Amino acid sequence: MTRRDRMLAQMGITQWTLRQPQRLKGELSVQIPASARLLIITDEQTDLTCDLFSDIFRCLNITADDVYCIAPENIQSIPEQTSCLCWLPGVDADLPDTFPLLHTPSLANLYQDVQAKRGLWTQIYQYDQNITAAS
Repeated sequence: MTRRDRMLAQMGITQWTLRQPQRLKGELSVQIPASARLLIITDEQTDLTCDLFSDIFRCLNITADDVYCIAPENIQSIPEQTSCLCWLPGVDADLPDTFPLLHTPSLANLYQDVQAKRGLWTQIYQYDQNITAAS
């Protein structure tokens, strides 16, 4: 019994444990801020202040405040009306065709691989061209 459990027991607080927590999966939706312009879907630790991210944000004309990160497990709970750009570094996931997507190798590989960076810049350029053409 942990210290926390003992304290709760002394206070007369009953702790409940779900018998089937998997039933709650997908019941909670991800709340993406309205200000989000880039959604990064990754399990990796992301330092949004590093040079690579700074360059990407500058190219997309956004700041780190416009970025929201989620884990791949939460993909199914992304609201369908989400219209921000989604970046999947090292994640192979199915998202609706309505989401503009950037696919790259994992962030760890992206830092080292020049070809992967070039591929990312190409995708950003194509995304920018599509946005410009649509406006």
